Amino acid sequence: MDSVVAEPRPEVDDRFDAARITAAVDALAEKHAGREDQFRSAMAQLLKAELIAARATAQAVLLKDRHGRRCAERLCFVQDEIIRILYAAATKHLYHSPIPSGEERMAVVATGGYGRGLMAPESDIDLLFILPYKQTAWGEQVAEAILYCLWDMGLKVGHATRSVDESIRQARGDMTIRTAILETRFLTGDRPLYDELVDRFDKDVVQGTAAEFVTAKLAEREERHRRAGQSRYLVEPNVKDGKGGLRDLHTLFWIAKYVYRVRETDELLERGVFDAQEYRTFRRCADFLWSVRCNIHFFAGRAEERLSFDVQREIAVRLGYTSHPGMQDVERFMKHYFLIAKDVGDLTAILCAKLEEEQKKPAPVLSRMVARLRPGSTKRRVPESDDFIVDNNRINLAAPDVFKHDPVNLIRIFRLAQKNNLAFHPDAMRTVTRSLKLVNTQLREDAEANRLFMEILTSDNAEIVLRRMNETGVLGHFIRAFGKIVSMMQFNMYHHYTVDEHLIRCIGFLQEIERGGNDEFIVASDLFRKIRPEHRPVLYIATLLHDIAKGRPEDHSVAGAKVARRLCPRLGFSNADTELVAWLIEDHLTMSTVAQSRDLSDRKTIENFAAVVQSVEQMKLLTILTTADIRGVGPGVWNGWKAQLLRTLYYETEPVLTGGFSEVNRARRIAVAQAEFRAAFTEWPEAELNAYIERHYPAYWLKVELPRKIRQARFIRASEQAGHKLAINVGFDEARGVTELTIWATDHPWLLSIIAGACASAGANIVDAQIYTTTDGRALDTIAISREYDRDEDEGRRATRIGEMIEDVLEGKLRLPEAMARRAVHRSSGNKVKAFTVEPEVTINNQWSDRYTVIEVSGLDRPGLLYQLTTAISKLNLNIASAHVATFGERARDVFYVTDLLGAQITAPTRQAAIKSALLHLLADENAAAQPAA
Repeated sequence: MDSVVAEPRPEVDDRFDAARITAAVDALAEKHAGREDQFRSAMAQLLKAELIAARATAQAVLLKDRHGRRCAERLCFVQDEIIRILYAAATKHLYHSPIPSGEERMAVVATGGYGRGLMAPESDIDLLFILPYKQTAWGEQVAEAILYCLWDMGLKVGHATRSVDESIRQARGDMTIRTAILETRFLTGDRPLYDELVDRFDKDVVQGTAAEFVTAKLAEREERHRRAGQSRYLVEPNVKDGKGGLRDLHTLFWIAKYVYRVRETDELLERGVFDAQEYRTFRRCADFLWSVRCNIHFFAGRAEERLSFDVQREIAVRLGYTSHPGMQDVERFMKHYFLIAKDVGDLTAILCAKLEEEQKKPAPVLSRMVARLRPGSTKRRVPESDDFIVDNNRINLAAPDVFKHDPVNLIRIFRLAQKNNLAFHPDAMRTVTRSLKLVNTQLREDAEANRLFMEILTSDNAEIVLRRMNETGVLGHFIRAFGKIVSMMQFNMYHHYTVDEHLIRCIGFLQEIERGGNDEFIVASDLFRKIRPEHRPVLYIATLLHDIAKGRPEDHSVAGAKVARRLCPRLGFSNADTELVAWLIEDHLTMSTVAQSRDLSDRKTIENFAAVVQSVEQMKLLTILTTADIRGVGPGVWNGWKAQLLRTLYYETEPVLTGGFSEVNRARRIAVAQAEFRAAFTEWPEAELNAYIERHYPAYWLKVELPRKIRQARFIRASEQAGHKLAINVGFDEARGVTELTIWATDHPWLLSIIAGACASAGANIVDAQIYTTTDGRALDTIAISREYDRDEDEGRRATRIGEMIEDVLEGKLRLPEAMARRAVHRSSGNKVKAFTVEPEVTINNQWSDRYTVIEVSGLDRPGLLYQLTTAISKLNLNIASAHVATFGERARDVFYVTDLLGAQITAPTRQAAIKSALLHLLADENAAAQPAA
């Protein structure tokens, strides 16, 4: 029935030799005559072997021709033939009725996905056995014989046995059954029974219920997207159920079948739903998605629908993608995937627009709040333009040629929609996409077009409008450098979205920062109010462009600055502001790197950072951009700890830039932080509170966020009152998806190494660590480890076990090398990180600190890495004064401030080379994690 399938089959098919296999089944029936169970078992074994061989052939053909839809047709054909053979065997050899009565009839029908005539290698089979109104035991027996044999073959089968009347009754009441019957396909048995079902379904179910069906299917689609992750640009998409995936194409066709009563997709062309180009797009999307899905199933050996990192590279290779300068093969494949997903979204919008001619929907608007205030109205002119009209609260074209008549309208339509809080009419967006050739050099250089674009970027709802501009293709054509990163993914676990989606999301967060009122962004929001007004557009354009040069061979920050220098004058920026934008892009990672991986209490760190930012104004702008950038990476990446580090870095650097004068100098900031703590924490007597405050060094008061300080104070007091020299507290950070262990212990040089080793022995992966000492020789360390369980109770038990292991090691009850060796034996090999390669790097530097040598280590994260690094550093006769531990997806970046055993920096080049060589060897050795660093 489904045209995503329909290609004429040859008379004699080489995909499955049904005649030969039928003869073999007949021979088995003769051999096992009178021994029914043995016959069934022998038949199941024979058919299973034939199916395995047919699948192997299908995979070989797929790897050769890379045509997924053909592969899905082939697998479906094989399955059809097996079911026909089983039906013939059941009715001929098992339950033969020489003179069948009117009740001994049955139609075997494919439904659901199988009914479409397409099957992925590991898909379920959905069957409907249609029986006459009056039934005998014969029907049940034949259905059972077929099903048991399919199950014995190891297949997953969904099935129902119903009369035509029962099928119609259930289809009226259940939308899932209705959709399944919509996609039925006759396989074998009594054809008139099947024809009766189809006729009755058309007359008794479908007629007059199109609006109900469409509403239900679109609601179902929304709910599916919500479950799979709303964005079409999540970097590990679900090929079947995700936004822009196969199920969206199926939904399109279900609706078209139901509303227009078409049997094949090419009829959508005849009905004028799609034009020839759009129909070709429909076919191309289906072909590509089937290629991806069939390859995933074959590679995984199960019904895996998620295009996860560990399969992406393999699928890219299978589909013939190759690496280009600046872009890996897997990144080129995923870019193609996201472009296809975008096309599927466009096709959905086109069909929905067509359906509106049949039924009216509630009026949409950009902002629901305004929708309530403004009554819906009929068509009227949009204020400030005769070229556009308001159609049901959506902007539409007054005439078909408005873009040809004035190409600036291609930008103006988005600004007017934004200004008047209008949604976009699908017909208008369709015409925009068809008019992209009008976005030429003349329009790009047009002063009015550029002015309108900057208004869009810096006005309310910019994120929504820019996303629509991107989806129609206007944004990528108007700013050609943006077009290059559309649908581009970065093959790493740190970024959750494609590059274009990340940049557009960052604009949304920048507007949230500017609005204020969100405690997440309290520092950035405060700074936004204090920047010079003329720098507001600078901040917006720098945010939109900061990753614009991803996917190029050179460093994307440097290349992005070059793009900005070319683009900004066109957008109306002065030379000085253009240079400021370029500087922000070139250094957009600097503040994040320094805050997370440097000792912020080291004077040299602050002086070096001050030399980069040059002025307080530039530091304000960089702080705001850094905040929006980290928040836009994905959920859970921005947190209170990172916010506090940026705040500390900002206020530590400010006095250096103001020549000693600071709006909030360091001593006063420490006093303010302590006063803030006193005001919020009123549980203790003043004497006890004063003594507690004195125990912590200034760095603690400046770098730890207030809620954590309060939790830690309670924890330390409870531990000491209970007489514990060593105490461990377990907490959960829902937003980041990590479990936190807070450890209160006597400080000694190997403490971090012991904690890291105990975590590794328990199979816990450390993603970051905050390490503080007190004036009385105690250590307060907070270690964040990746979660393993969804439920807090399970995760809590795991964390408690890890805590007990740390205690055992610190108290000498357990030897780490032995625990690590035991862990190595049981280590899981299914680690997603293995999909990635990260070039190991070790930098040794004496310029970042006057007192310490700074060792920066970067490489592929793995369980036990921090333990191995700290152990190796200690064995090199180095003392670790402080450690700054961070993980960016699959990349670990750990920075250690060290001295030699006499407390001096490491200055000898030979000694530095030996340290570098030892650490590089450790990073490069994949098996190191399996061995204790003894």
